[in-house]
Amino acid sequence: MSRGLLDTSVVIALARGDTVELPDGAAISAVTLCGLHHGVLIADERQRPGRLATLTMAERRFRSLPVDERVALHYGRIVAAARRRGRGRPKTADALIAATAAAHTLTLYTRDEDFRGLDGVTVVFA
Repeated sequence: MSRGLLDTSVVIALARGDTVELPDGAAISAVTLCGLHHGVLIADERQRPGRLATLTMAERRFRSLPVDERVALHYGRIVAAARRRGRGRPKTADALIAATAAAHTLTLYTRDEDFRGLDGVTVVFA
């Protein structure tokens, strides 16, 4: 199995207890941590404990890869290619996560159809 980067959707599925076959050396993007932190901060009192548990699990279990110059280059390529193909502009967070996978030559594991067909990214629907 290849090394891989987990999209936020897969991290949330794991936290819910779904069975997900994880790649060797699974990592996450710092963008996933941003989204999880945001989820905790906007949650109501009923939702907050579960979202905090998801964030804590992700921080403890997976290495987080930063958004850096290499990611920025791939982000530009991914967004430009999507627009050229008439797909419009991908969501910024999704494009940054995909760019992180591309920059580190990792397969992107997701449950989000928005990642289908992005140039330069190998995607596995987990």
